[in-house]
Amino acid sequence: MSETQTAAQQSNQTGKASAGPDAAVAPSGAEQPAPSQARGKDPGTISVAQLPRQAVETLRLIEAGGPFPFEKDGVVFGNRERLLPRHPRGYYHEYTVPTPRARDRGARRIVCGGPKRQTDDCYYSDDHYASFKRIAG
Repeated sequence: MSETQTAAQQSNQTGKASAGPDAAVAPSGAEQPAPSQARGKDPGTISVAQLPRQAVETLRLIEAGGPFPFEKDGVVFGNRERLLPRHPRGYYHEYTVPTPRARDRGARRIVCGGPKRQTDDCYYSDDHYASFKRIAG
C-alpha cells in the first residue's frame, strides 16, 4: 500500500476530504446547487401545464398587475444566489405561489424578469430559491 493510499483511506475514515490549499471544500451537510443550477447556468424548463394550479393563477395575476395576496409580491428579487441569468438589479421581481395548508407564504415562488406584467422570462421555484425552472410558454 502506498503512502497516498494510506492518507486517502485515513481521510475517508475520518469523513474529511483531503484537498490542496486552493481547493474549496463545502462543510459536511452543506447543500450545493445541482450542476445545472450553478451560477446562472441553464436551470431547465417546466411548461405552464406542469405547474401547480396555484402557480398558473399567480402567472395570471402577474399579467393582470394584481391584486396579489401577499404584501411582498412584486418586490425586487436580488438574485443573490446567482442561479438565474445575470441582469441589473431591479430586473427580477418575485411573487408568492400559495401553498395549500401553509400558515405562511410557503416555499413556492415565481420570479419574472423584465417589465412588470410581462411573463415571458419567468422562473418557478418550489424550494424557496434553492433551484429554478424556466417557465416555457
